[in-house]
Amino acid sequence: MSRPARITINLAALRHNLRQIRQMAPGSAVLAMVKSNAYGHGLERIALALPDAEAFGVASLEEGLHLRYAGITQPIVLMEGLFHPNEVSRAIAYDFTCVVHQVEQVEMLERHPKSRPIPVWLKIDTGMHRLGFQPEKVREMYQRLMNCKAVQKPIGLMTHFACADSIDREHTLQQIELFNSITAGLPGPRSLSNSAGIIAWPSAHADLIRPGIMLYGASPLAGHRGVEHNLHPVMVLGSELIATHQLVKGDRVGYGGIWTCPEDMRIGVVGIGYGDGYPRHVKNGAPVLVNGRPCPLVGRVAMDMLTVDLRTQPEAKVGDPVLMWGPGLPVEVVAEYSETTAYELLTRITQRVGVIVKSEDKMDMVDDGFHLRPEEFLGH
Repeated sequence: MSRPARITINLAALRHNLRQIRQMAPGSAVLAMVKSNAYGHGLERIALALPDAEAFGVASLEEGLHLRYAGITQPIVLMEGLFHPNEVSRAIAYDFTCVVHQVEQVEMLERHPKSRPIPVWLKIDTGMHRLGFQPEKVREMYQRLMNCKAVQKPIGLMTHFACADSIDREHTLQQIELFNSITAGLPGPRSLSNSAGIIAWPSAHADLIRPGIMLYGASPLAGHRGVEHNLHPVMVLGSELIATHQLVKGDRVGYGGIWTCPEDMRIGVVGIGYGDGYPRHVKNGAPVLVNGRPCPLVGRVAMDMLTVDLRTQPEAKVGDPVLMWGPGLPVEVVAEYSETTAYELLTRITQRVGVIVKSEDKMDMVDDGFHLRPEEFLGH
């Protein structure tokens, strides 16, 4: 691995988090959310590391196919359902489960020739106002699916919380009450809780929980950290110092000169930037850990590098390790300095970043970013 920007994926932490999730909701099956490349952690590697998960959730048929090609045999749920009628046959052939949230999707199934039936979850809009049937339409759509020969019975019933991660408890209570009222008397498994619901709403765990961000060690609750829930970070983003400089008072640092040295001082240049997925819009003062100790970011994040204040580390040198997020520096902290969420940061890691996978007893480099032919690497 030449360039030092890299992520380390800790599969032991991943499995610990799944065990912790099960302790929070011992009576519920787990639909592990692995959409968007498993939140940036690697779709196939994460699913293969979770053989005990009852099912996996993806955003599209294509993501589901990647899992089937990798040998995943558990149920795979297409969380946005089918987008085109020609996907129905493939969904059946690869044994996918479909979320149904629009009448057009019901019609796709009704028009499909009789074949092996497909499992479905009927999604209900209880207040998110994004995907799902309005309450007054639920019974009609449920009956149409019950009458459809292409649909496997029983039919699952699902909703999604809009505010479970915030202090707006009233809205979530209303969603739970509405869901229970709408589905009363209808047979079939229930699923309400995403990560925030798992932590904050035990009464809504139901038959199937859908952990996403918490599976990867971050908290879904605003202002909180994964460690507060006994979750361990699965991704560690790191790099190294690639240069150090002694500057004088008044020197301006980086593009636009947006940060000025307040005194004679040393700065370090870190080999990572927004081209690797680190946020360009992070505020000056955001912490990184150089040799395990905090140093503030100064100047503007560039595509390939960024600069840090080394006044607290007079001995820091080229090659010293720099932690961007991970144990000791939660990704939630970087997200707050960037006025975004851990979800966005984790899913933005780019192709060129090297990947190291760590299991309980060994560490393997599985991908060193872009690949060169031997003659290109040697400069021929």
